[in-house]
Amino acid sequence: MEPGNQTGISEFILLGLSEEVLLQPLLFWIFLFMYLVTFTGNLLIILAIITDSHLHTPMYFFLFNLSFSDMCFTSTTIPKMLWNIQIQSQVITYQGCIVQMYFFMLFGILDNILLTVMAYDRFAAICHPLQYMIIMNPKFCDLLLLTSWLVSVLDSLLHGLMILRLSFCTKLEIHYFFCELYEVVQLACSDTFLNDLMIYFASGVLVIVPLTGILFSYSKIVSSILKISSTRGKYKAFSTCVSHLSTVSLFYGTSLGVYLSSDSTQNSRATEVASVMYTVVTPMLNPFIYSLKNKDIKQALKTLFSRETFSV
Repeated sequence: MEPGNQTGISEFILLGLSEEVLLQPLLFWIFLFMYLVTFTGNLLIILAIITDSHLHTPMYFFLFNLSFSDMCFTSTTIPKMLWNIQIQSQVITYQGCIVQMYFFMLFGILDNILLTVMAYDRFAAICHPLQYMIIMNPKFCDLLLLTSWLVSVLDSLLHGLMILRLSFCTKLEIHYFFCELYEVVQLACSDTFLNDLMIYFASGVLVIVPLTGILFSYSKIVSSILKISSTRGKYKAFSTCVSHLSTVSLFYGTSLGVYLSSDSTQNSRATEVASVMYTVVTPMLNPFIYSLKNKDIKQALKTLFSRETFSV
C-alpha cells in the first residue's frame, strides 16, 4: 500500500471479475441474463403470493419478504457492474461505494435473519401443529419482520458510519465487482482496530445466533418427524421443509465460501467465484427452488399465468 493519506478521496476502483477487454461483453450478457432471471423469478413469487389467498399464511408471508429482499440484494451490485462494463469504466464514487455497502449489508443481513425466522415457522408448524396459528399469529409475524428489518438497518448503519471516520491511502483498488466492507476497511490508512473489531463481532453474532437457531429448529423438526408412524406422514412433513433447507444450504454455503476463500488464499480468483455464487447465483436459484419443490407455489403460478393469458 502506498503511503500518503487522502481524507477527501472521491472514488474507488472496482477491479471486477476480469480486466480482459475481450471478456467484458460476455460478462455483460451473462450477468444481465442472471439479473433478469433473478428479478423476474422473485417478482413472480411475490405476485403469486399476493394474488392467491391460499398463500396468505405465515410461511408465505416470510417467503414474500425473502423474495423482495433477494431482488433488492442483487440490485445493489449488478446494475452498477453492468453500467461500468457498458461505459468501460471501473470507477465507483466514494459516496456511491458507501451507499452500495450499506444496502448490500442491509439486504444480506435481512436474508440471513428471514431464513432463521422461516426455520422457526417450520418448527412451529411441524412440532406444534395444533397451536401453529396461535403461535404464528399476524401480530407476532409482523413483530418478527419488524425486528428483522431493525437489526439489519441498525447493523448496516453502524458499519457505514464507522467507515466515514476512516481516511484512505492513494491505492484504492477493490478486488471485487462491488464495494465489500472488509476490502474497503483494508484500504484505510488510519487505525482500523474498531472497524475490524465491529466486523468480527457483528459477523460472529449475525452468523452464529441465526445458524444456531436454524440448527436447533431442524433438530426439533427431525425429532418430531421420526415420531410420526406412517411413512407418508413423514414424507409430507419433511417435504414442507425441503425448499427452505435447500435455500439455507445455498445461502450459508456460498456466504461462508466467500470469507473462507478470502482468508485461506492469496489468489483472489476463488474469492471472486465465491462472491458471484453468494451475490448472484443464490438469489437467482431461490425462486426455482420454491417453485419446483412447492406444489402451492406451482399452482399459484399456473393460476397467475392463466389469468394473464385470459386478460390478454
